[in-house]
Amino acid sequence: MARRDLIARLVGAVMVMLIPMTATAERGVFDVERWYEILDTVRTRATANGVSDDTIDATLKYPVFIPSIVKSDRNQAEFKLTLDEYLARTVNSRRIKNGLEMRATYPTMLSRVEQKYGVQQHVILAFWGLESNYGSYRAAHKLTDAFLTLMYEGRRETFFGNQLLALMKIADDNNLDINDIRGSWAGAMGHFQFIPTTLAQYGADGNGDGRIDIIHSVGDAMFSAGNYLHKLGWNPNERIVRRVAVPADFDIGLMDGKTKMSLSDWAMMGITNPDGTPIPIADMTAGLVADIKLIQEQRAASGAGVTSDPNAIDTDVAPQPVIYAYLTYPNFYRIKKWNSSNWYAIAIATLADELK
Repeated sequence: MARRDLIARLVGAVMVMLIPMTATAERGVFDVERWYEILDTVRTRATANGVSDDTIDATLKYPVFIPSIVKSDRNQAEFKLTLDEYLARTVNSRRIKNGLEMRATYPTMLSRVEQKYGVQQHVILAFWGLESNYGSYRAAHKLTDAFLTLMYEGRRETFFGNQLLALMKIADDNNLDINDIRGSWAGAMGHFQFIPTTLAQYGADGNGDGRIDIIHSVGDAMFSAGNYLHKLGWNPNERIVRRVAVPADFDIGLMDGKTKMSLSDWAMMGITNPDGTPIPIADMTAGLVADIKLIQEQRAASGAGVTSDPNAIDTDVAPQPVIYAYLTYPNFYRIKKWNSSNWYAIAIATLADELK
């Protein structure tokens, strides 16, 4: 073993041993041998993939295991917000105000993105706002340590190993200090929170300096986001969603976004604009998304459909509440390739409309 590697291992061992054993209670005592196996695997794989010795050494010189990341990975909260609560949290007046300010700050860059990739300025701003609050989000972790920790944890070792390798290649290709790249505990980084494999595929140089740095360069970040959406098939001539009213007894099984029909078919089933006027008809299909759980709760609370005689009309039963939903056009499903949440895609559409 080279003297440099020996020193790195000794330093790493000291740092690992400082970790409280309770932090890895599910494994018992911290497995130092497994930790070194992870480091050796990273070195071997990176070397085989042409990563420079400088980047490999920088990655593995002072590796740190971070117990809080393991805790976060094993205890991811299940969000139970209604759609309206989610929109109130994500598309608030402050985020709209900040987005309009960013539009005034970066008009030239936003225009260049739109001209090159065909993604409207308000759409880029909406993604920027939701992903990092226009760059104000402060990344907490050095990504090399985050990925090494998650590889050790083992639940998705291959996935995070691929992310670390991609990060090392990105650092090499763009002359970046890998120890200066910080992100979330799960490995998302920069203004638009790309993971390394996504950045490796869609990253673009927006400021013309020959490098791609989505953390320190707003131009690179915007161009990369525009390139990603363009490659997903973004159509600037189509809207994302349309808020609509749905008949009170509508089949909720059709409102999860998976059933797609022509707009004329939806209209024939009673879908209208919120004010009752007909929805615009075009030659395209759309899905329908609503807060199904909330509708079920409202129906249960109203007592709808509960009578002593199924053939009789129970005048004591309250009328079912009006249902509001969203017609989801093809761009909606392109957003879902970025983030699979229906709520997220609707929030992007809503914020984008506010930033036009």
